[in-house]
Amino acid sequence: MKIAIPKERRADEARVAASPDTVKKYVGMGFEVVVESGAGEGASLDDSAFAEAGAAIAADEAAALSDADVVLKVARPLTAEEGLDELALMKPGAILISHLAALQNKAQVEAYAKAGISAFALEMLPRITRAQSMDILSSQSNLAGYKSVLDAAAVYGRAFPMMMTAAGTIPPAKVLVLGAGVAGLQAIATAKRLGAIVFAFDVRPAVKEQVESLGGKFVEVDPEAVKDAETKGGYAKEMSEDYKRKQADKIAEVLRQAGPGPHHRGHGQGHAQGLGHRRSGGGSRRQLSAVRVRQGGREAWRYPGGSCQRAVSSGRRRQPAVRQEHFELPDPLLRQGREGPEDQLG
Repeated sequence: MKIAIPKERRADEARVAASPDTVKKYVGMGFEVVVESGAGEGASLDDSAFAEAGAAIAADEAAALSDADVVLKVARPLTAEEGLDELALMKPGAILISHLAALQNKAQVEAYAKAGISAFALEMLPRITRAQSMDILSSQSNLAGYKSVLDAAAVYGRAFPMMMTAAGTIPPAKVLVLGAGVAGLQAIATAKRLGAIVFAFDVRPAVKEQVESLGGKFVEVDPEAVKDAETKGGYAKEMSEDYKRKQADKIAEVLRQAGPGPHHRGHGQGHAQGLGHRRSGGGSRRQLSAVRVRQGGREAWRYPGGSCQRAVSSGRRRQPAVRQEHFELPDPLLRQGREGPEDQLG
């Protein structure tokens, strides 16, 4: 049986579906492995590393996929409507294993069936112990939480920890993380290691202990209302409109506390806010892996793939946005990085 690993062609996708280590395991199990030339370049893995692991190197994608029995991809294949038709390069009866975002791309799922492809969407794997080694969501959310804080630090432009110098003392950055799932907890830990003062909010009271164990300060809205905020499976429930109003007020209060005080005004005191992978406000709207940094008279949002900025007044009221961008990020996870398939994004 032949396993093919093509190069990822979707925009901003630098990952590869297998590493030399996993290729070596496949070869040891008796599989024939073919890797498209340049497939690992985005991940700093050259062709020679795959060849040394036992893979054959194909000159192009057509050569890699033409007679492959199993195709491994990070992102779903491109279709004719998107330009290159990767499905047409696969033989009927081939098995496709990838993150397909199947619920958001039903037309493409139908295209797999018409092409005779047996497709396995890894984001749809059941959240059970036996499947943990194949859980592609938790590992990537962990990295997203870590990277969101690094992006915040880059945009912030100042040091996260308190810095005492001969010229004076720079207070530590204050970071607010919304959502304490896998991404949120990693964001809390990373921001804390960088020396920031970290606040975290989650509608589920059960995560309070985890937030505090990482050195974060848990933001509570209404302890009585959240007693029934979790399903039996550990997922967050939709909260009442009254709770959402209280939550908005509480978050606004925390943001004011985290913002520049009067004695810092004019000295570039900044504020960073990180958004983890979860529902915002217990509702269906999502804000994912973004970071908000306020410094001087500008406010910047940084997220994977872009950023947006707007002017802010010297007081607490913000001016209208100069530019606003809507963005969509990878799959959010509610329960420690585990969320039901019906809630996943593409």
